[in-house]
Amino acid sequence: MVRMRPTAAVLVALALLAVGRAGAGAADGATASVTFVGDSVPASIAYSARAKTRLGSGLSVRLDLRVCRRLVAPSCPHHGSTASTALQAVESYGRGLGDVLIVDVGYNERADGYRTGIDRVMRAALAQGVKGVVWVTLREARAAYHATNVAIRGAAQRWKPLRVADWNAHSRGRAWFRRDGLHLTPAGADALAGFLRPYVLRAAGLR
Repeated sequence: MVRMRPTAAVLVALALLAVGRAGAGAADGATASVTFVGDSVPASIAYSARAKTRLGSGLSVRLDLRVCRRLVAPSCPHHGSTASTALQAVESYGRGLGDVLIVDVGYNERADGYRTGIDRVMRAALAQGVKGVVWVTLREARAAYHATNVAIRGAAQRWKPLRVADWNAHSRGRAWFRRDGLHLTPAGADALAGFLRPYVLRAAGLR
């Protein structure tokens, strides 16, 4: 489980409630629907109007970002509650999952089993009609996350609809993070949203 200093803890407490819509275009005229399933690391997007607009303009984006979420293994408890896993979240939306799924999960678990977990999530998402999946690499602030990123990159060889968004490479050397090196400042939330948007548009067939 990611251990958080007080500043990060404030963010993840808010993330317990981070299920909502993003983007000025999240209305009847939206051109594609997107579900973002993540843990507390990307949750800052939900509390930045600028970040939500950068990611969701012209799209209908659902943010499902939960503290201590894991991919398929039971999520870790936090303050008396336990989040659904990424797989459970994906399955819960059924055909309403949308055109594109974004997955940013893995900071709260070991790499063991992550490869097979990706396959389970991909099968569920494709069965529910998604056009594409954007899978975000972990920021390697800790060496343990490297093996997870290897599994994510390898999955793109098995699943044609999967696009790897290499946040680890994109964020290297940037001052977008709180003291733990993982959770995002407002500038980091904006940067992640802007980084993901082109991937989402391509996955939806809009670019």
